[in-house]
Amino acid sequence: MASILIKKIEKILMKVRPYIQMHGGDVHLENVKAGIVTLRITGACAHCGMADLTYNNLIGGILKAEIPSIKGIVLKND
Repeated sequence: MASILIKKIEKILMKVRPYIQMHGGDVHLENVKAGIVTLRITGACAHCGMADLTYNNLIGGILKAEIPSIKGIVLKND
């Protein structure tokens, strides 16, 4: 079950990764526990003031819409 969830999350991240990389950043799945997805953001995104908004609203919204068991997103900076 967990591996299926991780594969779904990774598939979604692969879709949004080119957009993030265009802005000099990247995103990596670090952990999924109790409906909370932990993402590590790197590059320019790690120090951008808009990162919380971008990741929680854009990526978090997509993840929550496509995988209803996801309750929230936690960001870790590089």
